[in-house]
Amino acid sequence: MYPEAVSMDSALEQEFSALFNKVERLQSRTSIKELSGGLTNRNFLVETPDNKYVARVSSNSSSLLAINRDSEFINSTIAGQGEVGAQVLDYLPGEGLLLISYIQGKTYGATDVASNLTRIASSLRNLHSLKAFDHEFNMFTTQRNYLQIVQDHGFRVPDGYLDFEPLVANIKSAFEVLFEGLVPCNNDLLPGNFIDDGKKIWLIDYEYSGNNDACFEIGNVWAEAFLPLEALEELVTAYYGEFRPDKVARAWLWALMAKYGWTLWASIQNSVSDIEFDFWEWGMSKYELAQKEFTSDYFKKALIAVTQR
Repeated sequence: MYPEAVSMDSALEQEFSALFNKVERLQSRTSIKELSGGLTNRNFLVETPDNKYVARVSSNSSSLLAINRDSEFINSTIAGQGEVGAQVLDYLPGEGLLLISYIQGKTYGATDVASNLTRIASSLRNLHSLKAFDHEFNMFTTQRNYLQIVQDHGFRVPDGYLDFEPLVANIKSAFEVLFEGLVPCNNDLLPGNFIDDGKKIWLIDYEYSGNNDACFEIGNVWAEAFLPLEALEELVTAYYGEFRPDKVARAWLWALMAKYGWTLWASIQNSVSDIEFDFWEWGMSKYELAQKEFTSDYFKKALIAVTQR
C-alpha cells in the first residue's frame, strides 16, 4: 500500500506501544514497520496474526498546514465506503492516530502514472461522484492563509514571490467564467498515493481532501508526475470523454497555483517540522517551476482558453 517498509527495531515498539495498545485490533500485533514517504505524518505497517493494517500518526505541524484531522477521518471514511480508498477502521481524535485497511498492490511512480492515464481518470471519476466531503479545499484560500502564517511567524519567503500575486488574481477571475461547481477531491494525488491491485487503482491519503474543482485534481495528478502537456490533454480527454481545451487550460492553471501555494507549505514545514527532510529545497523546486510558468507564453494562452467553451 505504501513504499517498501524500512527495517523495524525495538525502538518503534517502545515509542508507540502505549498509543497502539489503545486500539483493540492492534493489541495482538506481531510487528511494526515504518513506511517511507510521509511528510506530515508517520505511517506504519502493523501486522497481527490475522491481518495487516496501516496506522497513520500525525505530526505536530498539522495545524499550521491547513490539515484538519477530523475532516481527514470523515473524508477517508467516505472514500473507504465508496471503495475508492482504504477502509477506516479506527480513529483516536486528539491522539493523532488513524487506522486504515492495508491494500495489497503496486505503489505507483511517475512512469506508472504516465502509462495508466485512462484508468486513473476512471478512479478520479469514481472519487468525484461520491457524496460531498466535509469541507471545501480552495488553493487560492490555502495559499493566502499560508502566506499570512509565513509572514506572521517570520518564516522564509522566496525572492520575488509576491510579484506574482497580480497574476494569481487574473487566474481567479478567469476561473469564474466557466465554473461548474465542486466535487469531493483528494487534492494531493502524487504518484505514491495510487495503489494498483491489478483490477483497479485505489486512491489513498486524504489529509488535504475536500470539495474542490475537478480540474485541480486532474492538474495536480499531471504536475506531481512531471508529465508533458500532451499527457495532461490525454488525462482531460479520458476524464471528460472528449477533448476539452478549456479544461486542459483550467487544469494547467490549477497545477500552477498548486506549485505556487505548496511553495509556502514547504516554508512552514522547513521551520516547524520534526521530520528529516529538506523542505526548503523541495519548495524551491516548486517555486522555480511556478516562476517559469507564470512568465511563459502558454500562461497567456491558458487565461484565454479557460474562458472559452
